[in-house]
Amino acid sequence: MPHLPASRRLPWLALVLLLASRPALAQQPRPLTMADAFLNRSLQPENLRQLTWIPGSQDEYSYLRTTGGQDEVVRGTAGGPLRAVFTLGELNQALQAAGAPAVKATAFPTLTWADAQTALLTRLSKVYRVDAASKQATALFGYDPAAENVDLDPTHARVAYTKAQNLYVSMAGRENEAVTTETNPGIVNGQAAHRSEFGITKGTFWGPTGAKLAFYRMDQTMVTDYPLVDLTETPAREKAFKYPMAGDTSHQVTLGVYDLSTRQTVFLQTGEPREQYLTNLSWSPDEKRIYLAVLNRGQNHLRFNEYDATTGAFIKTLFEEKSDKDFVEPLHAAQFVPGHSDQFLWRSQRDGYEHIYLYNTSGRLLRQLTKGAWQVTDVLGFANNDREVVFQSTAASPLQRRIYAVKLSGGNVRDLTPTAGTHAATLSPSGKQLLDMFSNATTPRVIQVVDVAKSTVRQTLLTAPNPLAGYQLGETKIVTIKAADGTTDLYGRLITPPGFDPGKQYPTVVYLYGGPHVQLVTDSWLSGSNLWMQLMAQKGYVMFTIDSRGSGNRGSAFERATFRQLGTVEMQDQLRGVDYLKSLPYVDQNRLGVHGWSFGGFMTTTLMTRSPGTFKVGVGGGPVIDWRLYEIMYTERYMDSPQENPEGYQTANLLNYVDKLQGKLLLIHGTVDDVVVWQHSLNYLKTAVDKGIQLDYFVYPGHPHNVGGKDRVHLYQKITDYFDDKL
Repeated sequence: MPHLPASRRLPWLALVLLLASRPALAQQPRPLTMADAFLNRSLQPENLRQLTWIPGSQDEYSYLRTTGGQDEVVRGTAGGPLRAVFTLGELNQALQAAGAPAVKATAFPTLTWADAQTALLTRLSKVYRVDAASKQATALFGYDPAAENVDLDPTHARVAYTKAQNLYVSMAGRENEAVTTETNPGIVNGQAAHRSEFGITKGTFWGPTGAKLAFYRMDQTMVTDYPLVDLTETPAREKAFKYPMAGDTSHQVTLGVYDLSTRQTVFLQTGEPREQYLTNLSWSPDEKRIYLAVLNRGQNHLRFNEYDATTGAFIKTLFEEKSDKDFVEPLHAAQFVPGHSDQFLWRSQRDGYEHIYLYNTSGRLLRQLTKGAWQVTDVLGFANNDREVVFQSTAASPLQRRIYAVKLSGGNVRDLTPTAGTHAATLSPSGKQLLDMFSNATTPRVIQVVDVAKSTVRQTLLTAPNPLAGYQLGETKIVTIKAADGTTDLYGRLITPPGFDPGKQYPTVVYLYGGPHVQLVTDSWLSGSNLWMQLMAQKGYVMFTIDSRGSGNRGSAFERATFRQLGTVEMQDQLRGVDYLKSLPYVDQNRLGVHGWSFGGFMTTTLMTRSPGTFKVGVGGGPVIDWRLYEIMYTERYMDSPQENPEGYQTANLLNYVDKLQGKLLLIHGTVDDVVVWQHSLNYLKTAVDKGIQLDYFVYPGHPHNVGGKDRVHLYQKITDYFDDKL
């Protein structure tokens, strides 16, 4: 403070005291930016990094925390104190002593606990063991730096991986051992088959002891090459890949079993015809048998088969599932009951909802464990000395996920997590406790340890603060309307702008997907919305989403109402959503927009042209235009083949409606999209040119089906600007 005359000091001091005594001015809410919506991780609810149970311990968990500006691993038990395991600095010191390069200060490597005292991690294609007590690291073995699809075995002693079209294994003393030596790039080993449908996420399956390795061999030589153009080179270069389209010849898959002791491979005798789907592989606990779901190409007849893992011989079919009205969709491998090597769980939608069935290895159904007009959405494991099954389901509401238990002997289910909302949990090795991660529409995240036997919370590990507390957000609410059939409930999400004035009329954007296995409206944080939707509300839009029939987690009648007619029933339901919006006095009926990606891009274009005039503006990303050009496994499940259902394909083909377009339509596509190939929207453009129809178009060079990374900010700025300009 500058020197002041005595006569002026008291007034200045009085002013200072007056200002200090006033309450702080209320902080003005901050607006979201597009970078906030997609890149600002601090706006996502706080989480516990690498939270996991420690096998072989007395139900200890571990996670990463930051102390004194440095990350460290801590471990603890419910109600007990946390104990530090090692800091990143200590881990770096141990790794460098073992010959590994240092870890960046901002990138704590992913740890896998092998037992109560031993953690494993990978650094530059080498696996290290770290002793939690001594804080010393040991190099175990390495593998090829170019390895892909790396898969650690259950004993943590070896990995399988792929390179190009071949499969390899690595372990101490036997690094980079070739399992296959295929020279034809059209025959691929060890990678996910069948376009990752039927619940397939990988192509290798270790036996329980790691002594044997089952793997997919996918012969694609009979599948037509499809061209993608690599624009990073001059001149541009074609990169062809195998893409089996609906109605065409599919690839042929077999399953090999590699014996690590004999270094020999046998193939399961899965028989003819070769155009079939092999999925849901599981090993018997003694590693002598393999169980496999074999599904015909028509996807309406499943055989659950047993094979000899040593010879590959077919042993027997345990049971079959058939459908004469739609399809059978196996998604989950059998799970054997601990201590009962002759009993396993099988999940099926055979009674109209996904439920758990208990079988024995003779193929006899012992009992149906769960039943009701709700879906089992995950099986977590076994509890109560392996006498109960713990699972996640929609039993409380289609909008919720809670964790339940049911006895293997049958009976009523127990709700382990009665708080309304969405619970995702992992079961402790003993089956006595859950790590429960919970959110609902107004709760960002709570992580708790739950006692399975008592269904009570033993400890709260995290209560995340609201990361959006200082931002302008509108009101979000869940609404229920009737589907076009007049009876089925549909759930929608409505977001109104901050400072909402019911006397005003607002432009409204419908964000949609509508396709199989996707549910957009849930009782989870922000009701399942994302920050772009909140940003649009902040800009003065009403945002609306509804899960139409055909979308996920509602049972067969709901999900299969669209069979052989993709786009039609979904459109009818979305139009019921539009009717609801038009009933709201604050929705400007003359300024309705619609946006979606992939199946949502298909639905956007469907609504713009099969219900012309309903929407003033549409933005469709990565859109399916003609289902004949989409992959066999997905399309033929929901549409049958083009030869079997020509009328359905003709009705759904959006090229037939280009000249019906009213309003403004922007289509967006990635140039190397290997899911919905670029030809879909290019054909649409060509038809529009041929018919003199004007529309807008934008491409993302070098991007596959989804535009990710920093370019996602550009994508959604483009979408937002289009609505701002046209709506």
